Amino acid sequence: MFDSDLALSERSLSYAFRNCPLECKNNKRLILMYLIPVKMFLGHMPTTALLEQFQLEQFLLVVESVKDGNLKKLDEAFSQHEHFFVDCGIFLMLEKLKIITFRNLFKKVANIVASNQIPLESFMHALHWLGIDDIDEDELECILANLIAEKKIKGYISHQHRKLVISKQSPFPPLSSVQ
Repeated sequence: MFDSDLALSERSLSYAFRNCPLECKNNKRLILMYLIPVKMFLGHMPTTALLEQFQLEQFLLVVESVKDGNLKKLDEAFSQHEHFFVDCGIFLMLEKLKIITFRNLFKKVANIVASNQIPLESFMHALHWLGIDDIDEDELECILANLIAEKKIKGYISHQHRKLVISKQSPFPPLSSVQ
């Protein structure tokens, strides 16, 4: 899991969860603490019912923030439950969900712009609207370049035109297909 072999981690933890006896609710909860972040990296978000069933409400705001692409709310969720996540040994792993949150925000911007050529300025406006003012255009380009390199976005950055040019077909592939 910590070596980024998400597929193996997901298979192993899912197997452990499925085969853990129902009466061992605490063990199932412990497994879920690690399985949830792995599944989130693969694009599978846990339900509110599951989180409540296993007293893992600390993940509720994290899940909502990642889905919404709301980086400000994600930081608030981390601050609010930092001790829990650190004690579980998953804080640094959860921090890596920021890139997925950026992707989801950028996907929303792309849907609003409704073009395969998106001005970088549109992404900057979205970040400012969320109250994130500490990211400049160079850092934005770096984030986009990483998402493209990780195949989480299909496209390229046109430096000359200051635009992200995304594929017309499946520009934001399902995270489960990207590994």
